[in-house]
Amino acid sequence: MAVRDGSGQRNATVRPVWPKSWVGIALQIRSRMSRQSTRERLEPVLDPAEERLTSRAVLGATIGNILEFYDFGTYSFFAIQIGQAFFPTTDSFASLMLSLATFGAGFVTRPIGAIVLGSYSDRAGRRPAMTASFTMMSAAVLLLAITPSYETIGLAAPSLVVFARLLQGFALGGEVGPTTAYLMEAAPAEARGLAVSFQPASQQIAATAGALVGEILSLTMTSEALNAYGWRIALSLGAATLPFGLWLRSGLPETLHRPEAHVLVTQPGGQSRADRRIISLGFVILASCTITTYVTGYMTTYAMNTLHVSAPLAFAITLISNAGGIAAALLGGLLADRAGRRRIMIWPQVTALLMTYPVFLWIAESRSAFALLGGLGALTLIGTIPYSAFYVSMAEGLPRNIRGGAFATIYAFAIAIFGGTAQPIVTWLIHLTGSPLVPAWYMLFAAAAGLFAMLMMPETAPLNLTPDHKRTFLMPRRLPRHSREE
Repeated sequence: MAVRDGSGQRNATVRPVWPKSWVGIALQIRSRMSRQSTRERLEPVLDPAEERLTSRAVLGATIGNILEFYDFGTYSFFAIQIGQAFFPTTDSFASLMLSLATFGAGFVTRPIGAIVLGSYSDRAGRRPAMTASFTMMSAAVLLLAITPSYETIGLAAPSLVVFARLLQGFALGGEVGPTTAYLMEAAPAEARGLAVSFQPASQQIAATAGALVGEILSLTMTSEALNAYGWRIALSLGAATLPFGLWLRSGLPETLHRPEAHVLVTQPGGQSRADRRIISLGFVILASCTITTYVTGYMTTYAMNTLHVSAPLAFAITLISNAGGIAAALLGGLLADRAGRRRIMIWPQVTALLMTYPVFLWIAESRSAFALLGGLGALTLIGTIPYSAFYVSMAEGLPRNIRGGAFATIYAFAIAIFGGTAQPIVTWLIHLTGSPLVPAWYMLFAAAAGLFAMLMMPETAPLNLTPDHKRTFLMPRRLPRHSREE
């Protein structure tokens, strides 16, 4: 089967390879459910990547994302303890705000890292960019874990913590774009949604791991020990993934072909306008997803600080809801391959918009474990489904020669502006108004803006998959040895 690259040039025929892993089996099952829509769509090119997706490729591509959200979850879960260690004040609210502000410092350097590492991935390849970002990220987490407290080294402690967050932000800025591009380029065209869904699923896996570690530590350690060094144990576990992550990423096959990487592709005027439209809408949707994710992740601190729920119970509820989010992310990818990208973005977003305020009202008024578990679990399940559809739609809509850098930059700016400010804004507004419903109003605003942008997004699900292409993926062992032309 002949394929085309991001510049529209026809490349050599590529013979698909049968996926010999549990991921490949899932993709095979997905392809049997694949069907085409008669809806007018943007027709993405079929990238000349090897049509094979192994467990190692998925884990290697997403391990940096896992570390990012594990660290995010751990920092959120232990924001109070970290604030007491590095920002001791007589005012507990001021200590918490300083801790959250330091957490937000890492978002300042994200756009810089996105531009540098994202563009590097479009020139040198996805693998070297992902390896560089993961190395810096792990080093930053380790520095944060071993930095002595304020009582030990004084002002040097918060200074080192801020430096670690800045370095980590730079690394994280160039992580999501190249890895999302890699997953899309490494997957068969009819199963890109499922392949890319491992990106948001990895975020939920990391959040689940963070909640699990927090739950275990809170159950096995005294309050004094948890405040003193329990959070350091949690961060050290994340830093310990460095050797394994480097081994995984060093063995990944490259999906960016070097001849194309150094050619500046001249896009027609219409294509340039389409790119700008997708970039603009993608920024709004990413801002919406960012606010939802970070406010939801803040629910552990919210439950303990505002609703006065015990730490073990708060961690357990977060753990269960995040575990459901893993299944929701993968389900979103499956549905996006089956029903198209726009439909799977829009309808769950509408549902989440209608659910948000009633759920928070129920949690705030009942203050029960059942309400917190049911409400947070429902919001996580419904709110995670659109992510997979959006991620693959965004990656498909961008040309290959700018895909990694553009996705990384848009993601980084959305995270820097809205992710780094979400938790401090919500905490400050709750303190100012005394209303426990502040997170609901903030999420409602974000969901409405995201829904508007989703309605404007074009459909990017492949329409140009020929019967031969589907057959080669479904029954690869019957392929003839010679090449097949479209």
